[in-house]
Amino acid sequence: MFDGFTMDRVDVGEVELRVRHGGTGLPVLLLHGHPRTHATWHKVAPALADEFRVVCPDLRGYGKSSKPQTDADHTPYSKRAMARDMVNLMRALGHEKFAVAGHDRGALVAFRTAMDHPEAVTALIPMDGLPVVEHLERCDARFAAEWWHWWFFGQTDKPAERIISADPDAWYTATDEHMAPEAWDDFREAIHDPATVHGMLEEYRAGLGIDRRHDEDDRRAGRRVRCPTLVLWSSKDDLEDLYGDPVRIWADWADDVRGHSIDSGHHMAEEAPELVADAIRTFLNERVRRTSSGAT
Repeated sequence: MFDGFTMDRVDVGEVELRVRHGGTGLPVLLLHGHPRTHATWHKVAPALADEFRVVCPDLRGYGKSSKPQTDADHTPYSKRAMARDMVNLMRALGHEKFAVAGHDRGALVAFRTAMDHPEAVTALIPMDGLPVVEHLERCDARFAAEWWHWWFFGQTDKPAERIISADPDAWYTATDEHMAPEAWDDFREAIHDPATVHGMLEEYRAGLGIDRRHDEDDRRAGRRVRCPTLVLWSSKDDLEDLYGDPVRIWADWADDVRGHSIDSGHHMAEEAPELVADAIRTFLNERVRRTSSGAT
């Protein structure tokens, strides 16, 4: 798994991140979602490594990255803090500019990285995700019924950690069908670690509060994503069914947006890695490599 890649632990200032990196070419950062680790990219990253320098970290709070002490606003687990981690990580690896793709919760971090650090991000690829304020403003009875875990995870007076950690395999009912054995073991180790469960839930709590406020501040100020943006979503998941065309929604936040569905269930990097890798490769070659070479 991840043949030719190096595993490191990188100090990014506030925390340390576990990261795999390898390949040669334009740098691209791949961000996992909940409840995965960087290992969710174990089929996609090697497929991109012939053309790109691929970096796959565990987000703070997840996997084997640091789990900082939280505060009342959950600021240490905000997407802004995580975005700062990403920029510092890429600089530590020698990359001042990079493309970023993120799946699920990683899409929220990728968006915040592009929004807060436009000088660093050359392209944005959100996968199965919208700006968190868009999810919350569109919340209706159906959303609450189908995505109820957002509210369950968000409770602090009756924390979900004890319930999940009592039987993590019953809670996270994933199978190893689409995972290499090492990726499966990494996932199971993460969900069986109470500190990781707490870190993951803190990130959701930040999403319901401080992350939403950051999105609202950006919208009021007219801040937008300026880099080329490719929106991907799973055709067998419910994002489009709940909200309509994700590209239309992202067009309210980004200047240059295109997108399409991937024939897959939610965990597209594991279920349809060839389609995901091809979409990323084609987009970056058309929209980033050509621009950086001076072509028009």
